[in-house]
Amino acid sequence: MQIRPAQRQDHSLLLDIWQRSVRASHDFLSEQDIQTLLPLVRDMALPNLELWVLCSDTAAPVGFMGLDGNKLEALFIAPSYFGQGGGKLMVEHARRLKGPLRVDVNEQNPGAVAFYLANGFKVAARSPVDSQGQPFPLLHLCEADQSVS
Repeated sequence: MQIRPAQRQDHSLLLDIWQRSVRASHDFLSEQDIQTLLPLVRDMALPNLELWVLCSDTAAPVGFMGLDGNKLEALFIAPSYFGQGGGKLMVEHARRLKGPLRVDVNEQNPGAVAFYLANGFKVAARSPVDSQGQPFPLLHLCEADQSVS
């Protein structure tokens, strides 16, 4: 697998990866919740984050991450690539670029929580609602040598 900078023409593929990944890993979200989030991802996150694309050995996009400074704002992998090391590659790439990282993760997504804890993050704080004020608690994680601001 390889990582490359995203191009504007990647956005529709990345949105598709986001939708498939969320449906496979965010059991706590209803289809209506996903449809509500979709325009935020499409119109706000993808155009405004520093995006990196994870590509398969055939150069097909299979995941992506979005950074805002040293904060990992998005990390999504196509379900058929779950557990194959792509997420870890993306986190390591982000660390090389930005140093110690911060990330918010849905507490109700135990797979993601376990992934980040296994990759050197610790829980620094908790919020009872997400950034849209919805009742989806967030864990604010950071690497061992920094705090969440």
